[in-house]
Parts: sequence; C-alpha cells; structure tokens
Amino acid sequence: MAGLSFDVLRAGKKYRLINFGEQHEFVIENILVDGDFKVKDLLTLERYNLKELVEYGRGEDFILEEIE
Repeated sequence: MAGLSFDVLRAGKKYRLINFGEQHEFVIENILVDGDFKVKDLLTLERYNLKELVEYGRGEDFILEEIE
C-alpha cells in the first residue's frame, strides 16, 4: 500500500485510485458522516461512494494519490 490515506482526502480535490489493476480518477464532492466520500468520476461523470471502490479489499497494487 502506498500513497495517501483516506483521512487526508479533501472536498474539491482530484485523486487517482489504483486497485486490483483498475484505475479511477475522481473529485471528492462531499465528505459523509460515516467516513465515506461522495465522489464524481472524472471520465464517466458517474457519482458513487468511495467505499464502493475498495469494498473487495486492497490489492497489492493499491495506490491513492492526488492529481492536478
């Protein structure tokens, strides 16, 4: 595991998450009370919760990083 942890994510910032070979780029729209985040995918414009991307665990290639 490398990169940022979930507790340093900020609303309005853009991030890239790589997990199990899948890459997602998103912007944090809202920080939810339960520690989850409402995000908007930068490629598909789909909205979902960040926990949905890691619900099956963290792979050996897991990385979370801020992007410009």
